Amino acid sequence: MRGEEAAAAEARCPRSPELHDLSDDSDYAAAAAASSNHTVMRSDLADKGSVETARADVVYEKEGVTIHPMQYGSGRISGILRLYLQQGSLFLSWDPNEEVDSFSTSSATMEIEKYRNLYTVKALPLNDVRFIRKHSPAFNIGAEYIIIVLSSGLAYPPFYFYNSGLRELFASLKKHVFIIRSDDDPNVFLVNDFQDPLQKSLSSLELPGVASVANAMSRQNSFSFTGSVDEARHVTPSSMTEYVSKQKHKSNDPGRDLSIQVLEKFSLVTKFARDTTSSLFRENHNSGARTYGRQQQKHVLDNRANDKYTDHPITPDKGSLPSDSIESDNLPLVWGKQRDNPLSVEEWSNFLDPEGRVMDSKALRKKVFYGGVDHVLRKEVWKFLLGYHEYDSTYAEREYLAVMKRTEYEAIKSQWKSISPTQAKRFTKFRERKGLIDKDVVRTDRSVPYYEGDDNQNVVVLRDILLTYSFYNFDLGYCQGMSDFLAPILYVMEDESESFWCFAILMERLGANFNRDQSGMHAQLLALSKLVELLDPPLHNYFRQNDCLNYFFCFRWVLIQFKREFSFDQIMLLWEVLWTHYLSEHFHLYLCIAILKRYRSRIIGEQMDFDTLLKFINELSGQINLDRALQDAEALCSVAGDNGAACIPPGTPPSMPIETDGGLYVQQDEVL
Repeated sequence: MRGEEAAAAEARCPRSPELHDLSDDSDYAAAAAASSNHTVMRSDLADKGSVETARADVVYEKEGVTIHPMQYGSGRISGILRLYLQQGSLFLSWDPNEEVDSFSTSSATMEIEKYRNLYTVKALPLNDVRFIRKHSPAFNIGAEYIIIVLSSGLAYPPFYFYNSGLRELFASLKKHVFIIRSDDDPNVFLVNDFQDPLQKSLSSLELPGVASVANAMSRQNSFSFTGSVDEARHVTPSSMTEYVSKQKHKSNDPGRDLSIQVLEKFSLVTKFARDTTSSLFRENHNSGARTYGRQQQKHVLDNRANDKYTDHPITPDKGSLPSDSIESDNLPLVWGKQRDNPLSVEEWSNFLDPEGRVMDSKALRKKVFYGGVDHVLRKEVWKFLLGYHEYDSTYAEREYLAVMKRTEYEAIKSQWKSISPTQAKRFTKFRERKGLIDKDVVRTDRSVPYYEGDDNQNVVVLRDILLTYSFYNFDLGYCQGMSDFLAPILYVMEDESESFWCFAILMERLGANFNRDQSGMHAQLLALSKLVELLDPPLHNYFRQNDCLNYFFCFRWVLIQFKREFSFDQIMLLWEVLWTHYLSEHFHLYLCIAILKRYRSRIIGEQMDFDTLLKFINELSGQINLDRALQDAEALCSVAGDNGAACIPPGTPPSMPIETDGGLYVQQDEVL
């Protein structure tokens, strides 16, 4: 049946040799010839449970394809990557080797074992692949790798090809599926892209091209939003391949930036978006993991109170308003400790030895986690929390670092300051980034006295830092939302150089939020889905039944770390709590769950669909009790324990990105 559908699709959309051909040089022709000589008949794949017990034609096979399940590349798992035809459809599988890779350190060996089955890819239908992103290291230093992104938005961890074989893979792919380069990114290859105008994703909606949401709504027939995740709870490759998507067409343009402002007004584009996504995705849910989640739930909530929400609607209280007084239930989150007083000047001095070293960094982070920092100390303490200063650095070392970093900052800044108007005319990327930054800074935190008013010099400094960062990290550049992160840092530091370096270090952790393929955001939203399933199965079940498992309604929360949900003073407190990484690097995800649980009875009782839920979440801005939310999030994080940590794949922001042989991952525009 699947083969007939593929054949029908191919008949409707005949392959164009010009679009389908990926041959940039003679290597492709050689690779294609080589791959055709290695096609063999295999039936053992079916024995491994890849799909049904049917014969499989292996069209590509490569040993030594590697993933890095741990941070900083300290461990590897090598395996065999295969492409095979079965019943007329093309599938991809990756089977890990039994032995630990010899490159793995002894300390990482035990940690790797628990990831072996987690990342196994049993049978991925290529019909479910949205696009493949290829990375080739500059100057051939390091390994090539690919990232596979599904039509649902799920993204696999990078597959590294240390011993070549990537060209042969693409040569085999192009013989069996329709695959073309993205017009916007030569490293992105769209799979089965049939140019259906109703299949454009959110990522193709760039703000400059959308004059207003009203205009977007008037052009409803020209685009749609395809973000509903049928099985968002499956965050690992082995489990993601257990479902078979009903979607036959892929989005047109996955390589473009996602606009925050479009998402903020997404709730206005309601019925059309919901109807479109509902018609594209169908329910196909496995209840096994849900049963496991209920076993964990007994530590967090009263099952008897929650079971009634699973199948029966709840009548909301009359006159209820979206405030903290509207609670989902009386959650027995007794483990959350009361919030403490902020770190005082006297307490801070007690943490330092005579030469200025922090003597107990864990105790300091614990203090900040439970109470925050007195504002007069933030300029000093934030540098430690963000990693600009080492905890064991001395006063003298920090003074020397400040001088060196200021010199380095001025050198980077001079790169764009020295661009003449004549050069700028020939530097499109610079003009585009500068124009976007100029527009954003004048509308960032203008209600805060530090940034209000015309001709405000602090706004000029904000712009200069962002422009300098776009030259410091030219691959990432500038994206909307970065100014939201920088504004509080500059407000606290009141120093251009130190603000820049603190911001740059923060972007090392959160820069993936702004990746063009949205991989960082997808990873966090999928981890959030699994955590909700673990900690609140009834709520997860409700989201599943209402096509809300993509968790896009939490997009703004995650993207800019709740910046729009709390006041300026509150966000400084929240961020310093998050930066401690005291209980978890991903404490912001538990905070999301705490807020959702607090309003669960209203969400379920009013039978909110996706659009209503998104509107409701946006309207919570300024109405969330931060102290209570932090207490609840602490309780949830403590109860989840190792099971919660296992829901979050390594490298998920704000964890530091996984390091490869070529250095930290960056998005480079390299041609295959």
